[in-house]
Amino acid sequence: MGPNAAAAKQAEKLRIDGNTYFKKDRFGAAIDAYTEAITLCPNVPVYWTNRALCHLKRNDWERVEEDSRKAIQLDSNSVKAHYILGLALLQRQESVKGIKELEKALDLGRGANPKGYMVEEIWQELAKAKYLEWERLSSKRSWELQCLKEACESALKEKYFLDFSQMEGFVDDATTSQSEQLEALERVFNTAAEADTPTEVPDYLCCRITLDIFHDPVITPSGLTYERAVILEHLQKGGKFDPITREPLDPSQSVPNLAIKEAVEAFLDKHGWAYKIE
Repeated sequence: MGPNAAAAKQAEKLRIDGNTYFKKDRFGAAIDAYTEAITLCPNVPVYWTNRALCHLKRNDWERVEEDSRKAIQLDSNSVKAHYILGLALLQRQESVKGIKELEKALDLGRGANPKGYMVEEIWQELAKAKYLEWERLSSKRSWELQCLKEACESALKEKYFLDFSQMEGFVDDATTSQSEQLEALERVFNTAAEADTPTEVPDYLCCRITLDIFHDPVITPSGLTYERAVILEHLQKGGKFDPITREPLDPSQSVPNLAIKEAVEAFLDKHGWAYKIE
């Protein structure tokens, strides 16, 4: 065995030791093990993401960011590294950058192998961050709309007051016209506020089993769309059939439903309230 192979073998042993310490909440010992592994083999991304997770458990967010960035340098498709970096940036109140990293992690995680499937966990964190962002922006929009509406009403009433003084004998007509315009104004502002008014998510954007908006929709040969995690679990438990049509179904037959995924993204972009997790 050459020196490189020996170092790689030793580093792997240290990673396994680190994982054991991590499971026992011995984060200091785990960090030492992963650090030794990194010293031996600095180009293995998983050693950096594992150490970043230990720093996360200790709320050492600066080191979480450093290690996850290094992991991304080594493997730009690491779901875990983008996810952990996103959490670190959110902790630093860098919500736009943090959300961007979580979205990247979610995109990479969709369709990932079931063993390392992290979509649900990433979605929860992304939804929380997106909902807070929507709350902040919608409050600002609501305040601006209210001020604008009051200014418009005020201007209309002032206009009618001026017209009224020059329209003796046409009082009824003026009053009717004023109330109609005020009603029209009300309709315009109600329409403007609609996107920020929570209602119900349309059924076609929700999984008929979880009843939640789709996170990772897949379509089966029967033409039905399900949440991927639900279908995976159903098939793993031995139900080798479509849960609704009962037609035979193999895991490889459920493929991403890109049209629904895009429709969900478009809906959430416009209606941030739908990110709310009960």
